[in-house]
Amino acid sequence: MPERNWAGNVRYAAARRHRPSSVDELRRLVAGSERVRAVGSGHSFNRFGDTVGDLVSLAGLPPTVEVDPRRRRVTVAAAVRYGDLATQLHAAGYALPTMASLPHISVAGAVATATHGSGNDIGNLATAVAALELVTADGDLLTVRREADGDRFAGMVVGLGALGVVTRVTLDVVPAFDVRQYVRLDLPRPALDEAFASAYSVSLFTDWRGGRIGQVWRKQLADAPPPAADWLGTTAAAGPVHPVPGMPTENCTAQLGEPGPWHDRLPHFRLGFTPSSGDELQSEYHLPRAAAAEALAALDPVAERIAEVLQVCELRTVAADELWLSPQYRRDSLAVHFTWVDDADAVAPVLAEVEGRLAPFTPRPHWGKVFTLDPAAVAAAYPRHADFLALLREADPAGKFRTPLLDRYFPRD
Repeated sequence: MPERNWAGNVRYAAARRHRPSSVDELRRLVAGSERVRAVGSGHSFNRFGDTVGDLVSLAGLPPTVEVDPRRRRVTVAAAVRYGDLATQLHAAGYALPTMASLPHISVAGAVATATHGSGNDIGNLATAVAALELVTADGDLLTVRREADGDRFAGMVVGLGALGVVTRVTLDVVPAFDVRQYVRLDLPRPALDEAFASAYSVSLFTDWRGGRIGQVWRKQLADAPPPAADWLGTTAAAGPVHPVPGMPTENCTAQLGEPGPWHDRLPHFRLGFTPSSGDELQSEYHLPRAAAAEALAALDPVAERIAEVLQVCELRTVAADELWLSPQYRRDSLAVHFTWVDDADAVAPVLAEVEGRLAPFTPRPHWGKVFTLDPAAVAAAYPRHADFLALLREADPAGKFRTPLLDRYFPRD
């Protein structure tokens, strides 16, 4: 088990580390522990997943993937990476509706933090969850289902690892499909809405230098017509590009309209290659979709300061859902994602400025990224915050799965 997270900005503080090989072994470990947390692929940039007690990797559990064609669902072991799941799903003729930017992340970790892809009509990864199996604080094995557990289920899916150790996840699937990816350059910002509506999944990249969007990654269904030569006043990329300047383009999924299976096009980065830049910090805020233009304009006065510590900024849209701690809870959203340089001291004052300027738009942070929002502001941004806090106290009264950062945003008393 690694000493640090993927980005290297968090050194795990656990006194003990474990890699159980069976669910029964995991149950005994959890039941006998005073403080315990599960760690997935380590792609979180903050300490929600850290503990001073027992840190548990589920990578030693059997990496099962069980497809149910009748119900169009797949049940997958928690530590399986999305890229590995997708390969097996596609071979069986099925797909997930969306993928995150990188396929390297574990299923349970991505679901617990409401990680997402992009698309006006596409929810985050957690919206595909139909059931969860988890080990509770007393070591019992609990299964919760969408059909049977209703609103309580909606509170448990995006659980931040605070309700138990998830061992298996059941996801809805759809028939496999092919995608073509086109990259367009130099989009005028007034065309942002039209760009987002132009394809199945769309990501925009900007360096906050100048008033235009540097890259538009259009991931369209393979049978849709390609963008016109003068599409929205942009030009076509002459060859493959990487969203982060200077990074090798072979790390990225195929572009130039080459058709390919959904899991080889919806992510930006290829499994087996370095995702993003590697040496980085990340922050992300989810804002009301209807306020996108106004929110971006609010950041314009500090664009130069942002650019000084930025590698790239990605803009995406995500559809509303009913999951309590989802940043898209009952709100179609614009995700503003910052990939910063790997210098926390330089980034901190700029991050504070960004959060202050976005405050009027009730930003909801990505739970797995770096943020410093006031706990009261975060609680106010999530209408079901109090309900989740009550669920947390019921499920884990002794605070076995709690961490200092969790206590900050979901106080014990």
